Amino acid sequence: MFGGGGMNPRKMEQMMKQMGIDVDEIDATEVIIRKADGSELYFDDADVTRMDARGQQTYQVIGDPTERDATEGGAAAEVEAGEPEIPEEDVELVASRTGSTKDAAREALEETDGDLAAAIDTLE
Repeated sequence: MFGGGGMNPRKMEQMMKQMGIDVDEIDATEVIIRKADGSELYFDDADVTRMDARGQQTYQVIGDPTERDATEGGAAAEVEAGEPEIPEEDVELVASRTGSTKDAAREALEETDGDLAAAIDTLE
């Protein structure tokens, strides 16, 4: 967990605990940092550690980032493009409630901007 320049990691952890510092590993699959210039730093399978020192939380991200334009992918691109993401569960729910095909259900959800009740009403 800790390098400590040759110090025993167990000893280092004890010292940090005595100083009131708690360290937790976070099981992250990806980390995205959006920068003010419109680009993103994308970490795939990063190691993330949260350190809590007397109420102040600090996060450490370890990995190799890929820099990309925020409009290339991810939720930011979908919001900017004005296309709501329709969850597959919603499509299945509308299809099962109305007896329609999944394609028809998805189309109704897209027309109603993801509103389940309105999509069901449209197909009934």
